[in-house]
Amino acid sequence: MDSTSGRASAPDPNSGEPGPSAGSSSVSASLPQQQQPEGSSPPAPPSRYESQKRRDWNTFLQYLKNHKPPLTLARCSGAHVIEFLKYLDQFGKTKVHITGCPYFGHQNPPAPCSCPLKQAWGSLDALIGRLRAAYEENGGRPESNPFGARAVRIYLREVREGQAKARGIPYEKKKRKEV
Repeated sequence: MDSTSGRASAPDPNSGEPGPSAGSSSVSASLPQQQQPEGSSPPAPPSRYESQKRRDWNTFLQYLKNHKPPLTLARCSGAHVIEFLKYLDQFGKTKVHITGCPYFGHQNPPAPCSCPLKQAWGSLDALIGRLRAAYEENGGRPESNPFGARAVRIYLREVREGQAKARGIPYEKKKRKEV
């Protein structure tokens, strides 16, 4: 403080003593900055897809670790992937009417029912796509990718058809354009 005026005085920049605002921007501005190579910018944050893919991959690896008995990725098969997809159904938010439900086949049921909530087919299909890519990005060989196994493709098709019937919405195969 300045003893004559009662106000705080500015620190003398030549005294070598830090002033009252040692963490202020004026001090941090004088610190050396990390140099980026000429013409490059800092790495962009991962895209939403890349973040989701990493999160899905870590979730699957955790599932394998908690599996009884624990599984290694090398020993994982299409059957284990299907088991994982069925495990995920408990966190689903899509009502899938069972065959005996009075609302089976109704697109917009008029009242609630006790049918289970499951993962929507589209969510499972997208998840498998991300895990397939993550497997290969993490060193897996495409020919041994359990997410691309025939059994997984058949399971996804059955889920799609079952959910379509339960909702009364037929999934029609896209017609190929003639060349």
